[in-house]
Amino acid sequence: MGKGSQNYGKRGSFDTNSSKQETFPAWAKDVNECEEEYQVSRGVGLSNAEAEKRREIYGYNELEKHEGTSIFKLVLEQFNDTLVRILLVAAVVSFVLAYLDGEEGGEKEITAFVEPLVIFLILIVNAIVVEQATVIRDGKRISNLPAKELVPGDIVELRVGDKVPADMRVMGLISSTVRVEQGSLTGESEAVSKTVKVVPENSDIQGKKCMVFAGTTVVNGNCICLVTQTGMNSEIGKVHSQIHEASQSEEDTPLKKKLNEFGELLTLIIGVICALVWLINVKYFLSWEYVDGWPRNFKFSFEKCTYYFEIAVALAVAAIPEGLPAVITTCLALGTRKMAQKNALVRKLPSVETLGCTTVICSDKTGTLTTNQMAVTKLVAVGSRVGALRSFNVEGTTYSPLDGKIEGWPVGRMDANLQMIAKIAAVCNDAGVEQSGNHYVASGMPTEAALKVLVEKMGFPEGSNHGSSSNDKDLLRCCQLWNKLEQRVATLEFDRDRKSMGVIVNSSSGRKSLLVKGAVENLLERSSHIQLLDGSVAELDQYSRELILQSLHEMSTSALRCLGFAYKDDPEEFKTYNGDEDHPAHQLLLNPASYSSIESRLVFVGMVGLRDPPRKEVRQAIEDCKAAGIRVMVITGDNKNTAEAICREIGVFGPHEDISTRSLTGKEFMTHRDQKNHLRQMEGLLFSRAEPRHKQEIVRLLKEDGEVVAMTGDGVNDAPALKLADIGIAMGIAGTEVAKEASDMVLADDNFSTIVAAVGEGRSIYDNMKAFIRYMISSNIGEVASIFLTAALGIPEGMIPVQLLWVNLVTDGPPATALGFNPPDKDIMKKPPRRSDDSLITAWILFRYLVIGLYVGIATVGVFIIWYTHDTFLGIDLSGDGHSLVTYNQLAHWDQCRTWKDFSVKPFTAGNQVFAFDSNPCDYFQSGKIKASTLSLSVLVAIEMFNSLNALSEDGSLLTMPPWVNPWLLLAMSVSFGLHFLILYVPFFAQIFGIVPLSLNEWLLVLAVSLPVILIDEILKFIGRCTSSWRYSVARPSSKRKEE
Repeated sequence: MGKGSQNYGKRGSFDTNSSKQETFPAWAKDVNECEEEYQVSRGVGLSNAEAEKRREIYGYNELEKHEGTSIFKLVLEQFNDTLVRILLVAAVVSFVLAYLDGEEGGEKEITAFVEPLVIFLILIVNAIVVEQATVIRDGKRISNLPAKELVPGDIVELRVGDKVPADMRVMGLISSTVRVEQGSLTGESEAVSKTVKVVPENSDIQGKKCMVFAGTTVVNGNCICLVTQTGMNSEIGKVHSQIHEASQSEEDTPLKKKLNEFGELLTLIIGVICALVWLINVKYFLSWEYVDGWPRNFKFSFEKCTYYFEIAVALAVAAIPEGLPAVITTCLALGTRKMAQKNALVRKLPSVETLGCTTVICSDKTGTLTTNQMAVTKLVAVGSRVGALRSFNVEGTTYSPLDGKIEGWPVGRMDANLQMIAKIAAVCNDAGVEQSGNHYVASGMPTEAALKVLVEKMGFPEGSNHGSSSNDKDLLRCCQLWNKLEQRVATLEFDRDRKSMGVIVNSSSGRKSLLVKGAVENLLERSSHIQLLDGSVAELDQYSRELILQSLHEMSTSALRCLGFAYKDDPEEFKTYNGDEDHPAHQLLLNPASYSSIESRLVFVGMVGLRDPPRKEVRQAIEDCKAAGIRVMVITGDNKNTAEAICREIGVFGPHEDISTRSLTGKEFMTHRDQKNHLRQMEGLLFSRAEPRHKQEIVRLLKEDGEVVAMTGDGVNDAPALKLADIGIAMGIAGTEVAKEASDMVLADDNFSTIVAAVGEGRSIYDNMKAFIRYMISSNIGEVASIFLTAALGIPEGMIPVQLLWVNLVTDGPPATALGFNPPDKDIMKKPPRRSDDSLITAWILFRYLVIGLYVGIATVGVFIIWYTHDTFLGIDLSGDGHSLVTYNQLAHWDQCRTWKDFSVKPFTAGNQVFAFDSNPCDYFQSGKIKASTLSLSVLVAIEMFNSLNALSEDGSLLTMPPWVNPWLLLAMSVSFGLHFLILYVPFFAQIFGIVPLSLNEWLLVLAVSLPVILIDEILKFIGRCTSSWRYSVARPSSKRKEE
């Protein structure tokens, strides 16, 4: 509990009491029992001494502040990666060998430490308002006590606009009603009326009407409350704990898992190859003689042993794609930028890649699939006789009074029945509509704002229609006129029991009237009469009731939320009431239980159908999901009929499809005998009247079944489900800060189609990552093949470790990063989602890696041999530098050079340097290999540049996807070649890397040896295209068998 947590465990003798208080069901006990339990009097409150004593027990009233990850821990976490650990071992070994080499040679050259320093460098780069409350203490009212100092038992006064500081039991209402906005915690769409009455002990959080909860807001009324739970014991504290627990159990992303698996496989392969290299070369540093059939007289050379150990280290360095972590991070960052342009704000980089394998999207309905702007679409009034109804269609989907009109409306000729509907909609209403720039926004309840917009479209009886509303100041002109004629005297607040709101007005006729709006079924139950077209009143018979209910059912099944209107003239109790608190009727207003009896024997006048219309682009987005093999599940708190109608309209269900097995309420799902099989249905599913715990259960079951789940949410109560999902998606407009904090991605426009666009982007990013992984791994296999062939053939070492590191970290980096800019395939959202357990490297791809890698090895070793053994190759003259030729046998046994008779070599030139070997001809295979080594390095660089062109597409030919589809790749190749020229032709760098400048003919040789890599991969791609359907059909059944 933040700072208070220091004392939280020090309960001493208070353990028993505190335990009782933590479980005490205050909502199920009356006020006196609560006072007795918490040993406090409502009028006096706690004493300061008692409050201090309780704070020692319970700590401060604040949520735990979980410590963030320290920078040191972030650096250590880098070493959790298998590839990085191998690299770290290589770096340590390199340092030791560099030190030993320096000791033996008498000096420590800086070049010896370049390789380990670069390794360590890459590892380090990869890592790196006070609330107050009004409280009664010692019989005194303290109006500005910091909320964090509240303790269980404190008496708190709440006023309209206050943020509730702790979980509290309502002790008494000061105003007639108290309403609290608690949707962010409970998911309820409207403010909830609070009461002093006890509720059943097993009530859910929505049912605890005598409790107010920390973090919610009082929107109407004043009351006195008793603090029951503080800090982490409050309901919001429990959500906070669930979020923290969910964050502790976060799993690695599919890509991270695959890279770790690949790292483990690579470790095994490196170990085997290193062992083979040592076994092949053991004869060079360990020899013996056989005496009587047993080995004797062992001779061991430590110098040669460390030399071949260095080769093994170089092999490890060559095998590991050191630049891969940095390039993956860059690619993901580029993806977040693209997504931000599409209104998807990514909060966690790895979630970009996870989106690509999303198989299920669990979406909320309100505001995500719909616009979250209520609008009246149908008005039903009473006809000229009993049993006759009239219906009007209302145009428009926004809060603008100018948006659409009412079809068939008698402008300026409104009959008495329509006037009464307009009067009730305008006066029994606390909302407003304001213009904000070019948009109209609601202040207050969206439903009530839509009713005011309807009144403006209806116009005024004298002929003033909505055209007069064009002036900003007269935006709600008709509503203002009705409110002048019918002046409100008292309000009967809405509550969940009677589901209606009423106002008592002084009518222009001089009489009192009760105007009521609410749920149609509830108003009908309390209505005894019906108003006809001409204003006359008739008895509400059974036929009329059934006709109204039938019309209600038709509207509800069309996804309309229905509200009825009724009135009563001269309510008996309020005939003389004028707002005076001493009037007997005022006592009735202070008792919400009496509202139902006041709102009885009403005259029913009509009803309207409102809805939150679907977003226009959602239907196409649902179609895109179906084509992409992604299932859509709608999880909403709305009623079943409304939700089903919306789902039919947006394409989750067909217009006439039987959905009895695919549409369940949250409770029905929780009691379903086979929940997993229900969730496995391939078509879209709907869960209505769903609570937050239902969301969590659905996500948990889907994840257990191997699905990759994206979940949307906006409230505090959605936060645990957002954390639990593979991709938690919060709403940017309607979402709470808690939901956003728990999410992986935030929708700036709250739009479902943005999720679908983000999934497409995620797939594209994964394809691009596969492209550069394919490029880097195949290049590294080539480096391994080069070192292995060098060791196996016994020729001098072609490239030193620092050269390999230069290629891996610097030369390879730009093309690998540029592959992240590859354009997406045109059919990217027409393919099924990849399974999260699909192999990153399939058997066929691995075979291609090996073929290409083998060619890279042969080319780099081959050009080294060619320089020593040939003066021409493919018509290219190589004798210009004057170097001496040797036979392949001499090159393969260069370590025996000292035993050769009459062996001599001529000096050769490289740039401005002349290399002579008069004193020691055998040095021709050591320092004299500098030109051959440069050729090998240049072939490796060139071949990897051309190999990056192969990585543009996994199976697509360069003829169909030419290099210029990704201009960034061409630029990156130019940069890499430029960097290579820099170290070749700048003497300072050439000395560090142990290389020399090349002539034109030598560059022609490099190109002649490098270019075939494109032709080889084109042949392999062609074979891949021809066998793709066969390979896919073989892979899928095996994965299905694995599941079973």
